[in-house]
Amino acid sequence: MYRIPILQMGQVLLVTIQVDMQDQMALALQDDLANKISASGAKGVMIDISALEIVDSFVGRMLASISGISRILDATTVVVGMQPAVAITLVELGLSLAGVRTALNVERGMELLALGRKETPLAR
Repeated sequence: MYRIPILQMGQVLLVTIQVDMQDQMALALQDDLANKISASGAKGVMIDISALEIVDSFVGRMLASISGISRILDATTVVVGMQPAVAITLVELGLSLAGVRTALNVERGMELLALGRKETPLAR
């Protein structure tokens, strides 16, 4: 099975999803990210979905789940590059992705992650 690569850039893990994710691939990504956050002590996770044209309800729930797992492991997740059609589909499916931070592109996502690291413990 193809696994999605996870790159580390300092305190941030970068995941670029270039293929349509099947259910098993999404589950493997969730496990791989949890292990990588734990092993590396990363404080941020950026998931770039700009190449995805279609996201089904399972993948939408997995993004929310990954964000929750990351938060428990003391890392902030930002999903970047969401296509308008994907956003419309998620809303039509009733998936608001509560707790998932989003940004238009990687540059803005990195800014969000940098701001998150500068917050005081009480602000979190």
